Amino acid sequence: MKIIFATGNENKLREIREIMGDLTEEILSMKEAGVAADPEENGSSFEENAAIKATACAELATGKYAEDVVVMADDSGLEIDALGGEPGIYSARYLGHDTSYDEKNRIILERLKDVPEEDRGARFVCAVAAVVLPAGKPAAEAGEPLITRETMEGRIAHEIAGANGFGYDPIFLLPEYGRTSAEISPDEKNAISHRGKALRAMREKLREELA
Repeated sequence: MKIIFATGNENKLREIREIMGDLTEEILSMKEAGVAADPEENGSSFEENAAIKATACAELATGKYAEDVVVMADDSGLEIDALGGEPGIYSARYLGHDTSYDEKNRIILERLKDVPEEDRGARFVCAVAAVVLPAGKPAAEAGEPLITRETMEGRIAHEIAGANGFGYDPIFLLPEYGRTSAEISPDEKNAISHRGKALRAMREKLREELA
């Protein structure tokens, strides 16, 4: 069995391989699989966007492999309570596609500069979708995508800190660690992260499905 994960983000792919590595020997990016899907993520939730990406990638992967293939995609983002849940499903394109995360993080901290500690609650959300493509069958016969959703709760820090992780990690404070998610090790993060939990839940769903 192969897993194709619908991402071109090397940081994300590294996390996925670390977490899902015991399920299969081969986890391919879209580029490695020769699949060039770029669907419009026009869903109204993380789950819908993950399913859109997984389904589009599965349609293009149909017939490429002799063995069973699982096509997976995720949609994830940061929800900040004091900002009414922003940036949410727009996390990647928040404040513009060309705005760096350094700048995004700086602007968020500026917007929250007068918000007290008790109102700085936030969470990372991740939804994972998986389409199982039995060998020799078209994507239309794959059935509905399997879906998992998990969160990592925390708060928005008062300053940028840490060089691990990526995206909004340097401003996401984990109270149980007293550090941001960019200051803990990759192993520590994978154990508690929204993506880690959603991928492990999907791993169990796939084991049941493929059994």
